[in-house]
Amino acid sequence: MISDFKSILSENVLGMKRSAIRELLKLTQDPDIISFAGGLPYPDSFPVEELKQITSEVLDAEPGLALQYGTTEGDPKLRKLIVENYRSYGFDIGMENIVITTASQQGLDLLSKIFINRGDKVIVGLPSYLGGLGAFNSYGGKMIGVCFDEHGMCSKTLEIKLKELKAAGEKPKFIYIIPDFQNPAGVTIPDFRRKEIIELSHKYDVLLIEDSPYKQLRFEGKDQQSLYSMDGTGQVINLGTFSKIFVPGFRIGWVIAHKDIIDKFVVAKQNTDLCTSPFVQKIAAKYIEKGFFDIKLKEIIHSYHEKRDLMLDAFEKYMPEGVSWTRPEGGLFLFLTLPEHMDAEKLFVKAIEKKVAFVIGSVFHCDGSGRNTARINFSYVSKEKNVEGVKRLAEVIKAEM
Repeated sequence: MISDFKSILSENVLGMKRSAIRELLKLTQDPDIISFAGGLPYPDSFPVEELKQITSEVLDAEPGLALQYGTTEGDPKLRKLIVENYRSYGFDIGMENIVITTASQQGLDLLSKIFINRGDKVIVGLPSYLGGLGAFNSYGGKMIGVCFDEHGMCSKTLEIKLKELKAAGEKPKFIYIIPDFQNPAGVTIPDFRRKEIIELSHKYDVLLIEDSPYKQLRFEGKDQQSLYSMDGTGQVINLGTFSKIFVPGFRIGWVIAHKDIIDKFVVAKQNTDLCTSPFVQKIAAKYIEKGFFDIKLKEIIHSYHEKRDLMLDAFEKYMPEGVSWTRPEGGLFLFLTLPEHMDAEKLFVKAIEKKVAFVIGSVFHCDGSGRNTARINFSYVSKEKNVEGVKRLAEVIKAEM
């Protein structure tokens, strides 16, 4: 091994951190542990038989194209289907406004590669998605956190941060938002708050990044407009994925943006992986064409709705006084807030001993706050294990209190 290995590493690599969630998941491999830690879809929701059929059809119909390199922009049929779906949500877009990525995490990485120089400021929520924070940090971005209220990112605090940066002669590269059933908090930003945030992005001339992997997983309440469709000026970049609503193993995501921005994503992707797998893209396109996607999505929404309701009922029944939690209208997560004196990291160790796992909330806070919070996933385990896991977690919390 080279003697000065660390000294030859790039600044980007030195700035990277291991995913706290991936590291925690290593501790949950014991089959006896009930894990609320991952943001994982329920394995029984995967359309195995349909995919067996479609895979054979793709290989019979166009093996030369399916197994060959593809275009960087993505499979034309899949892009067309996604564009048509977004148009039904009010997006004024064409084929020039979309590029397929290797899941939305690659979208976040390419976004960082395109826009962030070391030391650049990026505005994120407190809390915010760990994968986004990791991507921005790996390119040297300096996160500025904006607190939440019951409506998500607080627009008043956001304006204060933007004013402070402007007064200091600085401008953030973008504002990063997960507007629907936010990871980790489960909060959905209402239309009036979205409008306020868009107006601030125009006033201070800052890009808005709309990361929206959960929007179609609504169980109840009124659907809110997309930031992209509300904006209409090309100042919003929208990230989407099939990982939460189809199969995560296909690693299919996409970026929707102004055509000039998409051009930069295409160039950056060409220098990263050339193209996302044409094989899985063609399978996904045929799956949608046959109508399987819409049928399965309804089944998934029904299943996750039941699991969320069971978990909320269990929280009401078993959690001690002084513990609070969000009540998401969709998505995969709720967010737990413990009494201020409690440390979720210490609680995690004791929870593992009781065979239940969660993700400590501080990893979602760019400023290290949120030590008394935890993210809880309700989609992955069975309904029975959801209730049993809440019982175990409540016992651990009561013992600590």
